[in-house]
Amino acid sequence: MSANPDFNDRSLSLGLARVSEAAAIACAPLIGRGDEKAADQAAVDAMRTQLNKLDIAGVVVIGEGERDEAPMLFIGEEVGTGNGPGVDIALDPLEGTTLTAKDMPNALAVIAMGPRGSMLHAPDVYMDKLAIGPGFAPGVVTLDMSPSERVKALAEAKGCSIRDITVCVLERPRHEDMIAEIRATGAAIRLITDGDVAGVMHCAEAARTGIDMYMGSGGAPEGVLAAAALKCMGGQIFGRLMFRNDDERRRATAAGITDFDRIYTRDDMVTSDVIFAATGVTDGSLLPGIKREPGFVTAETMLMRSKTGSVRHMRYRNPVA
Repeated sequence: MSANPDFNDRSLSLGLARVSEAAAIACAPLIGRGDEKAADQAAVDAMRTQLNKLDIAGVVVIGEGERDEAPMLFIGEEVGTGNGPGVDIALDPLEGTTLTAKDMPNALAVIAMGPRGSMLHAPDVYMDKLAIGPGFAPGVVTLDMSPSERVKALAEAKGCSIRDITVCVLERPRHEDMIAEIRATGAAIRLITDGDVAGVMHCAEAARTGIDMYMGSGGAPEGVLAAAALKCMGGQIFGRLMFRNDDERRRATAAGITDFDRIYTRDDMVTSDVIFAATGVTDGSLLPGIKREPGFVTAETMLMRSKTGSVRHMRYRNPVA
C-alpha cells in the first residue's frame, strides 16, 4: 500500500517512461564517440527537461551527485511542475557512460519514482551488494556469508549443481580475491565493466539472462536504484555501506545515516510501492539499444510497477528531422 494516497502510480508510469526514453535518445548520437561527459550531459539535460513537464512535486534523492558537484539533477533538486503529489526520485540518466562512449553492451537510462520518503537517501559511497532473483526463501543467502557459502547455498536452494550457477561481478581489482573464491567453487562468473544496476536486474530474469546472483561492491546510490527495480521484478538485494575515510562518514551522517554497519534489505532501501523505467541505450541482454535509421529513431523501454508486479516492454519509434 502506498504511503501517499496522491501517488497514482498507474497514471504517472507512462510519463516516467517518456523521461527515460528522452534521456536514452538524447545520448544516442554519442554512442561510440569516446566522450563520456558529453553523453552523460546530453542524457541529464533531456531527463531534466522531461521531468519538469510532469505534474509532480519531485525531489531527487538519488542523482548525479551533491549540489556542488552536479549542475543538474543533483541530490535535493526539486523537479516537476510542483502541481501534484510529493515524490522521491532516484535516477541515473546514463547508467554506463563508459559503455556508451565505447559502444559496449548494457548501457541504460534508468529512473524510479515513489511517494515522498520512500527511498533511502544513500550517500555517494561504496556499498557491498548481494542480489538474487525471485522465488527463494528470505535469507537463503546473506552478506555475512562468504562468497563460496553464498554460491553453495543458492545452488542448494535451486536444486542444481554449483557448476550451473553464474555470478555477475563488476570487474575491478578490489574483487580479485572474491572472483578467485567463486571460481574455486566451480561456479561461473560473468564480468561486467560498468553498469551494476543492470547487473542486479539480470538476476530477476535468470532464465533469459543466465545470471543467478550478483555480488560485490559498487556505488550506494546504484544500490537503491537496483532495489527499486527488484521491488518491481521480484528478488532479494542486501547492501551494507562501506567507508574509506572520515569524509565519507560525514557524507553519510549528512544523509541521515546513523548506523554505519546496518545491512539494508530491498524493502529497507525502498519502503513503499514504486514505478521504474529503463530504456536501452546500447544493445544488452535486458533491452535492445537505440536504433537510428533515416528519418526515425527507435527506443525500447521496460516499465514496471511494484504495486501490481507488472512489467511492460514498450517500443517507441519517433520521426526525427
